[in-house]
Amino acid sequence: MADFVLVHGGWIGAWCWSRVTPLLLQAGHRVFTPTLTGLGERAHLLTREVGLSTHIQDVVAVIESEELQRIVLVGQSYAGVVITGVADRMPERLSHLVYLDAFVPGNGQSIADLVGPQMIASLQEAGKSAGEGWRVPPLPPQACGVSEERDVCWMSRRMGFHPLKTMLDPLHLTRQNCPVPKTFIYCNKPAMGFFESFVQKARAEKWNVHELATGHTAMVTAPAELSRILLSIVD
Repeated sequence: MADFVLVHGGWIGAWCWSRVTPLLLQAGHRVFTPTLTGLGERAHLLTREVGLSTHIQDVVAVIESEELQRIVLVGQSYAGVVITGVADRMPERLSHLVYLDAFVPGNGQSIADLVGPQMIASLQEAGKSAGEGWRVPPLPPQACGVSEERDVCWMSRRMGFHPLKTMLDPLHLTRQNCPVPKTFIYCNKPAMGFFESFVQKARAEKWNVHELATGHTAMVTAPAELSRILLSIVD
């Protein structure tokens, strides 16, 4: 039996894993899906002070309070930065890190560094226009590879503002190398456009690499296929 901790990306919440969680539970594993502060059902906690360290602590707190060990820690998109920070703080608790079409930061890097000046300027402008300058309105689900009308409607009802500070805060790592085995899952149909360099890095560093012929939000668009990959890690 494994303990899966599934961490969602920006603008969404733990609800995004609702099609994956039952498949992992049916296979006999435990599943924890923390919602990051200010998102999902915790949207009422969103303030301008919520930063990257807040979200790292959200996940660390679940691991500590549930006394989890030998965790498969999965981060989607933005949460790649979050799980990297968690792994730096408690590698002894983890058995595997999974980057699901996710950012893979180095020490001192922020989401702003990883998406580039044009994209972060666009997000900042959106925050000024609709989010009082400190919160960013969600991208449409279609921009994240979701095309089925029912899925677009389902996500649109639930997506919310994301704290801009988490995108600007640099990640500070205390270890030169993370000893935890790693997998990168690359969603290539259609490719989001930000993650090609990370899958190349993963291959160069001999990580496990899988590709899914689906869009960026694979837990919504390809839950069965994604679950099979996750389960293969613990077989």
